[in-house]
Amino acid sequence: MKGMIFTEFLELVERTYSHDMADELIDASDLPSGGAYTSVGNYDHREMVSLVMALHRRTGRPVNELLHWFGLNLFNALSTGFPVFFEGKTHPFDVLSGIESVIHTEVRKLYPDAELPEFTVFRPAPDTLQLDYRSPRCMDDVAHGLIDGCLAHFQRSISLARRPLGSTQADGTRFTLVDQ
Repeated sequence: MKGMIFTEFLELVERTYSHDMADELIDASDLPSGGAYTSVGNYDHREMVSLVMALHRRTGRPVNELLHWFGLNLFNALSTGFPVFFEGKTHPFDVLSGIESVIHTEVRKLYPDAELPEFTVFRPAPDTLQLDYRSPRCMDDVAHGLIDGCLAHFQRSISLARRPLGSTQADGTRFTLVDQ
């Protein structure tokens, strides 16, 4: 995972809880990197899992809720940091349908070694968007938070349903959005 994901997570913990809490998570997680992240570095996703589990143990919040919360806040950071992806966009479907073809294409240009999740986009009807999320890191709760962040950004009333694509989390998740 790119270090920017780790730095955003730790900054969110600092803003929400405290700087001391972020330090405690790093100390409790026995991280190969030592918790010294740079935004352009690459780190094992298991370090994120360790940090989230440490936060879960300290707060009692369910892991899936913490990951969703992080995704929601990560969207805000991405939309502020990369406004070019939102220029001329008036609907969340405009952004979400371009995750692979626009956003991930640009990320790969900047970071050829980035290990990105895969999003397959379907438009079964004009008012419906389906996103199939697949990643060996199984961070579909983060993806759900990112999608919810996009919906909030555009202030649209869109229903969102989520279902697994197979019998295990590694098989992926389908997010179905219907414009109201």
